[in-house]
Amino acid sequence: MSRHTDYSSLEQIQTTGAAAPKPLLTLSDAVALIVGIVIGAGIFQTPALVASQAGSDIAVLLLWLAGGLVSIVGALCYAELATTYPNVGGVYYYLKRAFGQKIAFLFAWARLTVIQTGSIALLAFVFGDYASEILRLGTFSSSVYATVVIVLLTILNIVGLQQGKWTQNLLTVAKVLGLLLVVVFGLGATANSVAPIESTPPGSWGLAMVFVLLSYGGWNEAAYISAEIQNRQRNIVRSLVWSIGIITAIYLLINLAYLRGLGLANMADSSAVAADLMRTIWGTPGALFISVLIAICTLGAINATIFTGARTNYALGQDFTLFGFMGSWRQLPSTPGTALLVQGAIALALVLLGTFTRKGFETMVDYTAPVFWFFFLLSGISLLILRRKEPHILRPFRVPFYPVTPLLFCAVCGYLLYSSVVYTNVGAVVGVLVVIAGIPILFWNRYRQGKA
Repeated sequence: MSRHTDYSSLEQIQTTGAAAPKPLLTLSDAVALIVGIVIGAGIFQTPALVASQAGSDIAVLLLWLAGGLVSIVGALCYAELATTYPNVGGVYYYLKRAFGQKIAFLFAWARLTVIQTGSIALLAFVFGDYASEILRLGTFSSSVYATVVIVLLTILNIVGLQQGKWTQNLLTVAKVLGLLLVVVFGLGATANSVAPIESTPPGSWGLAMVFVLLSYGGWNEAAYISAEIQNRQRNIVRSLVWSIGIITAIYLLINLAYLRGLGLANMADSSAVAADLMRTIWGTPGALFISVLIAICTLGAINATIFTGARTNYALGQDFTLFGFMGSWRQLPSTPGTALLVQGAIALALVLLGTFTRKGFETMVDYTAPVFWFFFLLSGISLLILRRKEPHILRPFRVPFYPVTPLLFCAVCGYLLYSSVVYTNVGAVVGVLVVIAGIPILFWNRYRQGKA
């Protein structure tokens, strides 16, 4: 098979029906989507945890810079996979080519039931917590807000691609402008209020990096729009590099503002570092401003996560008859409507679970982390396997310094998999058990296909 023919067939393999994903996303749409996913609630929670482990102001900034560099390493690996195998299934498709349908199915099942839906529920709880600070809706206010936002954003994305992407673009612009305002006020603090440069007993830099990389998580979602982005050979790489560059710059500036406005010791002791900074500068209105900003940030992250998550469900429905009802693409609005509905229903069930445990955010972190890092590690390994398994396929972008770059990426994923198992609780066990529950479903699907 010629190189050109092989590459063309990859684009045709994405659907067996008449309707299919179309390249309607521009470079700016992709950047807004990635930035929207990554900059969620993490940057308002993890800086205090990083500061408590860093030991000095300089160490804090170096750790956040290192997080950006590690993300770039992973993004280069994903850029090769996404440009070589442009498919709406993203990592599902890479794993299928590298490991076969069994592993790919377990990944899609995990993404449907744990990774993506758990992330949606987690972000929805954060949105509910901060929206409740603005207007409380009774005893279960956070859960009510979480439910409403999942329903509304799911419907918005079902209505059409254009509505979903423009909502994302506006939310991303709003959150970036809001964060820049925090940076400006933090860095512009009066001379009398500027905290001196400090040092504290250093903790674990490894643990600090766990928190840093959690805050950088989400850029990998670019893989799921590879079939829908215009001029993918150039724009996939550019969207990843531009997005991570923007995110790294914002994270460095916001941490510099925290350090300047509060000082390392106060930053490390804070349970709401952004709110404390703005309360110091503006008083109560400053804390209210932060609540609104965090609500906007999480709203953007929820919308982006809903947008990309349904793409894997669509790919799962294309390959497995048991889930065939999710394998339809609505041509006119260009959305996987049924896949979005199923994803929304599962996310709502997880909100219900979080409501009754009353530890919604913590439960969802534990539930998703080990499963996420396990399959993230497999995606890095798939690059190594596919280079050997399919050496003659056209690769519009090749990861530099191969194989050092993907091996470094795999090492980071392996460390974070270990850390997520060590530092999480019973929620992690539930997440793993849900993934294991996919094994009998896989065999049941094979039995049904064999009888057909």
